Amino acid sequence: MLKIIIYLLLAYLCGAIPFGYIIAKVFKHVDIRTIGSGNPGATNVYRTISKPLGVLTLVLDLLKGFIPVYFTVLLNPGSVWLIIAVAFVTIIGHIFTVFLNFKGGKGVATGCGVFLALNPLAILICVLVFVLFLVIFRYVSFASIMAAATLPVSLYFLNSVTEIVIFATIISILVIVRHISNIKRLLNGTENKIYGTKVTK
Repeated sequence: MLKIIIYLLLAYLCGAIPFGYIIAKVFKHVDIRTIGSGNPGATNVYRTISKPLGVLTLVLDLLKGFIPVYFTVLLNPGSVWLIIAVAFVTIIGHIFTVFLNFKGGKGVATGCGVFLALNPLAILICVLVFVLFLVIFRYVSFASIMAAATLPVSLYFLNSVTEIVIFATIISILVIVRHISNIKRLLNGTENKIYGTKVTK
């Protein structure tokens, strides 16, 4: 039991690291939550701070999802429920980070990192879907929603274990729910496209 608690605690803390907030503070001395969409994720950093820093945030958010799950799979290859639990709390750590009063990102990049450790091919398919919708429509939110919806379907057709497919379905629904405000703006025609106003400070 102690082992499980340690795994879950470390996974949560890893997922909770607010890289977008840290990078905005270090490089621009601004609180990312007060500019752009107010979201402390890679898209807001990319749009309002700088493209390279946005990409850096994306990579770090992906890695913090990948690392806990990768090592859990490596050390406990047959413990499906432990792996799922670690994956879940890692994503929850990002979305409800203790370091920002439990108000974090939307879970896309970190979720991508989590499932990259579980099934790289499924993530490759999701990335291709994301890029396709981003290129066509220029909305990161819409592309993220479509990629999230693709994940459980990809895992199912790639013959992943049932527990992982169900878990992916739950995470996909969670990610889509986190995009409710974006969906409303998309329907109203007020959603920002990938390009936005940068902070010049």
